[in-house]
Amino acid sequence: MVRLTRIYTRGGDAGETSLGDGRRVPKHDLRVAAYGTVEEANAAIGLARLHAAGEADAMLARIQNELFDLGADLATPEEGRKAAGALRILAAQVERLEREIDALNAELQPLSSFVLPGGTPCAAYLHLARTIVRRAERLVGELQTREALNPEALKYLNRLSDHLFVLGRHVNDKGAGDVLWQPGATR
Repeated sequence: MVRLTRIYTRGGDAGETSLGDGRRVPKHDLRVAAYGTVEEANAAIGLARLHAAGEADAMLARIQNELFDLGADLATPEEGRKAAGALRILAAQVERLEREIDALNAELQPLSSFVLPGGTPCAAYLHLARTIVRRAERLVGELQTREALNPEALKYLNRLSDHLFVLGRHVNDKGAGDVLWQPGATR
């Protein structure tokens, strides 16, 4: 467990931060941008949870915890001095997302158009979180071209964006409250 006794350390005052292995990097480093965007997605999920209940809230609570796991995974380089024993996203976590997507999607009508972010407040925030997860996915994908990463990290983000989309439809009265794109409607 992490124990924080001091919130500020002054360690970042010169524009650098420490990775999980202790290495110092600029705060604009791609790895820092990737796990920072994961943290941003987590905050958006927190907003969605203000409007979620029951099983949807329980799923989002698990996801929020796993996003901290993912942040720890991304913050600790695969080839760093603390790589052995580092917290990593597992295939089982990706598989759980897939099972939940399948169960939620089975209760939805097929789409006849693209879904616009909206409907209920929970759905709107889930769509916001989904777009942030997609940005994190792009950053992690780019980082993966430069450095060794846990392959499950990118898979997790890919499934999570799908999960948030399907859950957003589900909390919109199982899709009945979806706001659908009407191509050219405002011409």
